[in-house]
Amino acid sequence: MSSRRNPHDARPPNRSEPTLGDLDQVEGKPRASAADGLPRVTAERRRARGIRTAASRGRRGWMLPILILLVVALGAALWLSQNRLRGMLPRTDLNSVLAQAQQALDAGHLDGEDGTSARELFQQVAASEPDNDRARAGLRQVGQAELSQADAALQAGRLDEATQRATVARELLGGGRDVDRLDMLIRQAQAGQVHTGDLVDQAKQALAQGKLEGADGAGALYQRVLRADPGNAVAAHGLDQVANALAVQAHDALEAGDLAKADPLVLQIAALRPNNGSLPALRALQAQRRQQQDSALKSAIEQGREALRDGRIAGSGDDTALAHFKAALALDPDSNEAKAGLGDVAQALTVQANAAMDAGDREQAARLLEQASALAPKSADLAAARARLQSSPPASKPPVGKPSTAEPAKTKPAADEAPVVAAALSPQQSAAVAQLVQRAQQATASGNIMMPPGDSAYDLYRSALAIDGNDVLARQGLQALPGRVEQLFRQALGAGQLKQADDMLANLAELAPGDPAQLGLSNQLASAWVDRAQQQLDGGDRIGAGQSLARARKLAPNHPRVIDLAARLQGTP
Repeated sequence: MSSRRNPHDARPPNRSEPTLGDLDQVEGKPRASAADGLPRVTAERRRARGIRTAASRGRRGWMLPILILLVVALGAALWLSQNRLRGMLPRTDLNSVLAQAQQALDAGHLDGEDGTSARELFQQVAASEPDNDRARAGLRQVGQAELSQADAALQAGRLDEATQRATVARELLGGGRDVDRLDMLIRQAQAGQVHTGDLVDQAKQALAQGKLEGADGAGALYQRVLRADPGNAVAAHGLDQVANALAVQAHDALEAGDLAKADPLVLQIAALRPNNGSLPALRALQAQRRQQQDSALKSAIEQGREALRDGRIAGSGDDTALAHFKAALALDPDSNEAKAGLGDVAQALTVQANAAMDAGDREQAARLLEQASALAPKSADLAAARARLQSSPPASKPPVGKPSTAEPAKTKPAADEAPVVAAALSPQQSAAVAQLVQRAQQATASGNIMMPPGDSAYDLYRSALAIDGNDVLARQGLQALPGRVEQLFRQALGAGQLKQADDMLANLAELAPGDPAQLGLSNQLASAWVDRAQQQLDGGDRIGAGQSLARARKLAPNHPRVIDLAARLQGTP
């Protein structure tokens, strides 16, 4: 018989089955007996529950701020990425509008009011999505297409259409060089549509009044008629009459040796009627007179410089520097070399006046400054020397044959001298000087060097020196004005403001006569005027080119570029 037991048989002896025990005892309820034999366990229910609650609250206390930070970070990330997220969303409607806009652009339907034009459709997308690159690029393409069609309309003579399309192009492109160029061409074309009959009547009236030159002169008016109507015989005959009248004036000026008047007249004739029959004879006489004048002018200037080196500055006779430079200026009133020579004379006289003051000879100093003032009345050095003379007391010189302790003889002040102020300045005078100097410094910084009268830097410094001729700041400021003027000249020249540069050069000639640097500045400005004349000539503005060339010739008559462009202007029809 097998000894194995069937697993389904009854429990083996001595084996205890596990039980749950007394649940009431676990809950802390006492029992009368413990018959189950298990160890007695007592649980404090309330205390355990309190511990669990505190732990749970502790966990919630530190988790809440973390959750808030996570929410804030997630919100910020969504905000910063909204464009990218929006781009990930389906945009079927926008893409459809963009496609329609591109089709309208390709078909040439650029603008309109029915909502189907390329401009309207692209703007619709841009309104709902301002950062849409396709919409912005499309609007630029519409602007370029409008600009192109405006140019085509202008070439075809449809000025109203060209103006309208150019306006749309400016709105879409925000302006630009091409838009500005087209607007200028449209304005010129509109100006050309002025009724030619009215212009002819105005030109005839100007011719009858002898008004030949200028923008509203007969020559310019007849030219406007011919630009609008090239075959107008009345305007062509009128230009011939203007050219003949100018030729008479030029011939009279050349016979009198007045090249300053004749030269611009000859240029004007060549600009109006290049084939005028009087031009060859006028040019031959002009060249002859210029050669004669240049020779005499060169000789006078050389003699003046030689006299200046020898110390023969001024005085009686015709062999002084002053006499030679005056003769040169009479030959050519626009000669920069002659003007510079007179400035050198004024500067030399001012130096001699300062030396006379050092020696105590105030009368001699006053006479020398008076001579210098006649040549360069606004010289900065001259003004400073005048202030010094007015503020310095006369030197004490004992009379001959008398003891040195005798009363010094009084010197009668020159007529242009202010009374000598020997006493110290009052507080009010010192304050006035300080205020004038401050205003002069502000005027210098603003570029108001010689204008307006009374409030210019030059006048304000002189007013300060009239009160206190020994004021260091006023003297230094006055003598620094030429440097400031040269700086303003270079700024104006660099900015293409040639008329302002002309004014600054004239101021420099007044403030620092004889300054050798002015010759180089004159050549620079003359070259800039030649550049402008070249541009005007290339653009068909022969009158403007002649006027600009005349300014250049005045500054540097022998400049090679001036001579070359003059020859081109005279020979170009």
